[in-house]
Amino acid sequence: MQTVNFTYFPLRQGDVVLDLGCGEGRHVIAAYVEAEVQSIGVDLALADLQTTRDKYQDFAAPDDPHRSFALAAATALALPFADNSFDKVICSEVLEHIPDYSAALAEIQRVLKPGGLLCVSVPRRWPEKLCWALSRAYHQVAGGHLRIFRAKELSGEIESLGFKRYQRHWAHALHAPYWWLRCLFWNNQDNNFLVRHYHRLLVWDLMERPALTRILERCLNPLLGKSVVMYFRKGEAT
Repeated sequence: MQTVNFTYFPLRQGDVVLDLGCGEGRHVIAAYVEAEVQSIGVDLALADLQTTRDKYQDFAAPDDPHRSFALAAATALALPFADNSFDKVICSEVLEHIPDYSAALAEIQRVLKPGGLLCVSVPRRWPEKLCWALSRAYHQVAGGHLRIFRAKELSGEIESLGFKRYQRHWAHALHAPYWWLRCLFWNNQDNNFLVRHYHRLLVWDLMERPALTRILERCLNPLLGKSVVMYFRKGEAT
């Protein structure tokens, strides 16, 4: 389930790309597949990094000297990279989990090259508020969501660091009802008929990618999209 749209976030041969908070690897692997780049994923969870490494094996191209793949365990508040190390940075569905998210943004600003591109996605405000209203446990679990962002305010904070937003869209409209159902039936979600069958629909959609659901989600994203996805360019050095 890819959130970043590489049409708006073009990768070029030789780019060094960071997926900050890579989780189980959807974007760090997608970047590696998309172009001949150095793709690096960072996360705090060792189990997720192990899962990412295992998934990567299906896509590895060891004979391609123009591609490389690496993973590291590190905190977003103190990245183990030099200033101006990356051409592109992805930070997808991460900032809502970090207590001091502003410090994480400052680290992104530090490691991204002047003129480099940044993609940030967070849960969209109104679908997220509904999740919180339906279930306290949804956002009180360990590692859960700590805040609900206003996209305009987050965009303004990022721009105050010397970035310029150039694109925005919404994503994952078909996933919003699934999470509402999970929240509504939180205490027995694993056994709930509606949750289980909606999950099967999403897995089928992910694997088969039929035209009907692709068109439906594209039409529904502006209204129901669970995530807001924003793209920025860092200002050139003066």
